[in-house]
Amino acid sequence: MKDEILQTALSVFDTEIEALQSVRSALAGQDGSPSFRAAVEAILGCHGKVIITGLGKSGAIGRKIAATLSSTGTPSVFVHATEGGHGDLGIIDRRDLVIAISYSGESDEMAQLLPAIQRLGVTLIAITGAAQSLLARSARIVLSVMVPKEACPMGLAPTSSTTAMLVMGDALAVALYEARGFTPEDFAFRHPGGALGRSLLSVSDLMHTGDELPRCQETDALILVILEMTRKKLGMACITDGVGKLTGIFTDGDLRRLIEKHPEGLLKFSAGELMSKSPRTISPETLAVQALTLMESRRITSLVVVDKSTQPMGVIHIHDILRSKVV
Repeated sequence: MKDEILQTALSVFDTEIEALQSVRSALAGQDGSPSFRAAVEAILGCHGKVIITGLGKSGAIGRKIAATLSSTGTPSVFVHATEGGHGDLGIIDRRDLVIAISYSGESDEMAQLLPAIQRLGVTLIAITGAAQSLLARSARIVLSVMVPKEACPMGLAPTSSTTAMLVMGDALAVALYEARGFTPEDFAFRHPGGALGRSLLSVSDLMHTGDELPRCQETDALILVILEMTRKKLGMACITDGVGKLTGIFTDGDLRRLIEKHPEGLLKFSAGELMSKSPRTISPETLAVQALTLMESRRITSLVVVDKSTQPMGVIHIHDILRSKVV
């Protein structure tokens, strides 16, 4: 019995892999896939949002595609085909673009929507398995997801076909965000919550700035540096020259070592005489996880964040990164 269950599972994998290979071959064989390129170019040229519609299993895939597009730089909204016929089509603007998903391309609900979409004059892209269907004939661009067979033994439950739809949607999303030059920072902006968003936090998101930044000049007496470190509670202070450029740092560790070396008369020295020169710095755009790796490799607990002119912008402490749970 266990072997039969496993064989059934493996058979589903084999059938759906075969279906994807078939769709891929058809896409690759269309003289460089003009339909796919046309779909990407149409979406890139859309000045509004992308409306995705479908129903049943196709609708479920449509929701996922809309979410993926939105999270990768293409604002998208899903409209259920049934609800679309009862007022939800009002969300469509003439600047928008519609992607309609239906394997048969002949459902009654979709047929009711098509005249309204055509009256609006928006670009319609069809994702369907039937090239001669009403949906395909009504669309400006057709993306074929025709599969040899469904993984369902009776050929009734959408299985291979919905997998092909899902992958076609992913292919569109990836092609679009590469064409847009989508960056990790763009992705982080759209994913502020959860582990994904935290992993893309930058140093600028976590660093101490303004009044929280411990800063002294080279000419300041050591007692002033100690007071500044005590107030700011970061275990260090940035030391700058007369024009505000970073020239060194002074840390709690430096203070302890100096006390051991100069138990008497230590306070007569200035910050410039006692600071650690050429401190390790970092740019504000650096990912926090990269800052953590640098701190661990150098066995330090903080980094000074500087601008292009080496003026201190902030300080990031290892505890700030650990609290953010970027790892």
